[in-house]
Amino acid sequence: MKYGVFLFLAITLLAGCSPNNVNKDESLGKYFKEAGVEGCFALLNNASGEFTMYNLERYRDSAYLPASTFKIVNSLIGLQTGKIVNDSMVIRWDGIDRGRTECNKDLSMYDAFRLSCPPWYQELARRIGKDTMKRWIDSLSYGNMKISKVDTFWLDNSLKIRADEQLGLVKRLYFNQLPFYKLNQEIVKKAMLFEDTPNYKLSYKTGWGQRENGNQLAWIVGWIEENRHPYFFVLNFETPNKNADIPGIRMKMLKGMLKQLGFMEGRM
Repeated sequence: MKYGVFLFLAITLLAGCSPNNVNKDESLGKYFKEAGVEGCFALLNNASGEFTMYNLERYRDSAYLPASTFKIVNSLIGLQTGKIVNDSMVIRWDGIDRGRTECNKDLSMYDAFRLSCPPWYQELARRIGKDTMKRWIDSLSYGNMKISKVDTFWLDNSLKIRADEQLGLVKRLYFNQLPFYKLNQEIVKKAMLFEDTPNYKLSYKTGWGQRENGNQLAWIVGWIEENRHPYFFVLNFETPNKNADIPGIRMKMLKGMLKQLGFMEGRM
């Protein structure tokens, strides 16, 4: 496939919402207040096109570093360009201990994605190369499309993306509508499936980084599927608290809001 084809398609990642299909649910604010964070949440009912929203302005207007949510696109580009043969392909550990013992070993793409190990994906980005990476990001219209250093641009606040663009991306991924082979999109979706129960399936990718102002920034993007019907979501928040348990906070918030909205009980 040619990059020019993808540029010609001019794919937009905006989920698209208007006052007529947005339900601003201020009751969801309690989850942010209890956690001591500021942020936004949105959930799209794919069947009706209706959004349930907390903090529409942040969702629609503010862009932030994608952090490890970029592993979705990094994986797709790696697979499409052949730098990753499949999700079992191993990249060897370089022997440097960076404080994540679970990452201190040779890892397959599947495991590196689910453990969210930065060094594995930084090595993949170097193998892809800056020029190739930039062409793909441009073809996706991914955020502001800015790349600094090839192995840090999604972490160092050069590349930024809005929450509505994140939701649009995972929606297109779910329906295999991104400009990648269907098989490659299915591989990434398989890696994103973390909970598969009789009542629901929960697929997501997390992200955790630091803004220029020093605040910790967190993401969860993905979908929950009940009765084979997908609902797409994005959670974004930040805190100046350096000691905040970001992984624990973001999952507690996500599941709390989903449960309040009637999910995870097999009733949707």
